[in-house]
Amino acid sequence: MEITTVGIDLAKNVFQVHGVDERGKVVLRKQLRREQMAEFFAKLPPCLIGMEACGSAHHWARVLQAQGHSVRLIASQFVKPYVKSNKHDAADAEAICEAVARPSMRFVPVKSVEQQSVLAVHRARQGFVKARTAQANQIRGLLAEFGLVVPRGLWHVHQRVPALLERAADALPLALRHLIERLLVHLRELDRQVAELEVQIQAWHRSSEMSRRLEKIPGIGPLTASALVASIADARSFDSGRQLAAWVGLVPRQSSSGGKPQLLGMSKRGDVYLRTLLIHGARSAILAAQRKVGAADTWLGHLLRRRHLNVAAVALANKNARTVWALLAHEREFRPDYRPRLAAA
Repeated sequence: MEITTVGIDLAKNVFQVHGVDERGKVVLRKQLRREQMAEFFAKLPPCLIGMEACGSAHHWARVLQAQGHSVRLIASQFVKPYVKSNKHDAADAEAICEAVARPSMRFVPVKSVEQQSVLAVHRARQGFVKARTAQANQIRGLLAEFGLVVPRGLWHVHQRVPALLERAADALPLALRHLIERLLVHLRELDRQVAELEVQIQAWHRSSEMSRRLEKIPGIGPLTASALVASIADARSFDSGRQLAAWVGLVPRQSSSGGKPQLLGMSKRGDVYLRTLLIHGARSAILAAQRKVGAADTWLGHLLRRRHLNVAAVALANKNARTVWALLAHEREFRPDYRPRLAAA
């Protein structure tokens, strides 16, 4: 019988494959090693292949698509309900094969090599930023043990710590002064790494038409625009702007039952990095709007009078996410004076 649907449980070295025919009958259960994967699927006729969206999933999706197969990536939480009884590789592959055939299943867009490379730079920069914050906090904590208090913020660490060490040279042991100086050198090196990666992101942003199009939205800069373009892949894979906002986790979480709707805080699903960029960008846009004349009569001004600043920031981030979908899906330019057409009665 011809194989029509295949589920693959990805791993580092050993892959479990589960295949069924057009009637759903199991015709393939097999373990493959990494070096056998491409050769095995090259011999199969084109079929639907499902995989969890995990490490190396986008690479294998591109490899199998090049061989003529139709590949779908599924979030792991959507596969779990289809796992029967105990969890093992064979059961996981079977669950993936079952889930990929569901007509209402949601899939993760397959990213290109260029998109993944841009996201790799973003992730590396994010790691350096976290390390820089941790290093600054360590310096502040060590000095506080000796009665030298430095205010929070990288600027204060860079500007005040050398002066503190000089004033307290007689009170501090020589070994401690050398240690703090070494940590300051490490902090400056982390600053340099972050700045260099931001230059790379800026260069890619200037070369991408879609990324430059998103930068025109208030609250979205080069970092957010490039991360959105690389993460979304194909905006047409989302049915609407609200679906994109839900994918990022900027819509209310529901706990409704018995016909009684109950909306909670934002769901916080999806990519934490994208959501953080959108919300911080919205905060910046709010501060800029508050300094403008006539800002009180805008949608944002009315919202700020009714809701807390943090609620308004999330609402603006949600709105920006919907705007991003409209610009990318319909290939439009951002217009600040745009007004949606009202549906005909």
